[in-house]
Amino acid sequence: MARPRAFDETAVLDAAAREFRVHGFAGTSTEQLCGAAGVRRSSLYNTFVSKEELFLRALRRYVEVTGARQRSVLADESVSGAQRLRDLLELIIGEEQEARSRGHAAGCMVVQSLMDPDLRGRDPRVADILEGDLRARISQLEGAIRAGQSDGSVSRRIDPAEGALLVTTVISGLRVTAQTGTPPEALRSIALAGLAALLLPRA
Repeated sequence: MARPRAFDETAVLDAAAREFRVHGFAGTSTEQLCGAAGVRRSSLYNTFVSKEELFLRALRRYVEVTGARQRSVLADESVSGAQRLRDLLELIIGEEQEARSRGHAAGCMVVQSLMDPDLRGRDPRVADILEGDLRARISQLEGAIRAGQSDGSVSRRIDPAEGALLVTTVISGLRVTAQTGTPPEALRSIALAGLAALLLPRA
């Protein structure tokens, strides 16, 4: 009879994601992962086989959790489309503010992975996850932008697909900029400047 695992796999995946999102795949050691998850190296590899498989599962978990959180903001019909976009940026900045209180930036597994072509080239499953995540986020952003165009809070001169790419670019830039030590107040100013092309005055 197999012995029951002594740890919660989901908790380990979340702990691993917290390391990978800040340091990336190459910059995260097995020792860091074991320390963050509170498990022994042998237990980690008995369950997840390799660092690569742990990363893959942590990335899947990360895009599911962050995607659901962002989707709830962008689909909030109780506020205008413009406010949904602002709320999304506040969600990102809030994560960075919390991480800054612990002495580092929040980081992002997706951004880190997109910046690592070797990782994507080595495992096509990583590329598939990233592409699926991008499609989903673009679709959700397009929906919020169209809602804003309908309620008069977002400019109709902006193509929703292009606007969605703009917001995605702003968020990716915020994640990278936060890692330079830029404070949340400055990140917020950058984010709002990025949205200026989309939002109508007093929207």
